[in-house]
Amino acid sequence: MPFQYYYRLSSRQQQVYRASDRIQAISVPAPEELHSVARRIPEALAAADRALTQTLCGKLVNDLGTQLNAPRVRVCVRATRPSRSWGELHGLYEPAEDSTSAQIVVWMRTAKRRQVVAFKTFLRTLLHEVCHHLDYTHLRLPDSYHTEGFYKRESSLYTALTGGPGR
Repeated sequence: MPFQYYYRLSSRQQQVYRASDRIQAISVPAPEELHSVARRIPEALAAADRALTQTLCGKLVNDLGTQLNAPRVRVCVRATRPSRSWGELHGLYEPAEDSTSAQIVVWMRTAKRRQVVAFKTFLRTLLHEVCHHLDYTHLRLPDSYHTEGFYKRESSLYTALTGGPGR
């Protein structure tokens, strides 16, 4: 069942949407090799250590990319989420353009209370942006839509990197 915005897409965009929706998971060849880095992120977050959190996230994302033969992506962890009347921005993916490499930006503190984000929320946000990167570079989709398949791919990565769905 497509999300409502599907009906506003062109026929070509709907074709890409359906292709994305059919892909339910990202198969990680050796997820256990990524667990040790993923397990260090909660500690860095709890200590509000932005630099270490960024280093660990960059290593996790690019080690995952290496396993999937996806190009490297720059990961930037910023302090407090930007907010406007529509809400808070949790993460952002900027595809590679001309001479610039792709970039993922995530924020580690909430806008209103400036509290460090819970690990599960933070990691899911990071993996959401990683999925956009993988849609373009690994799956070779011409666009990256928020489909049910997209969210299932995000969940499959979370399970692979943490060793279980609820961890």
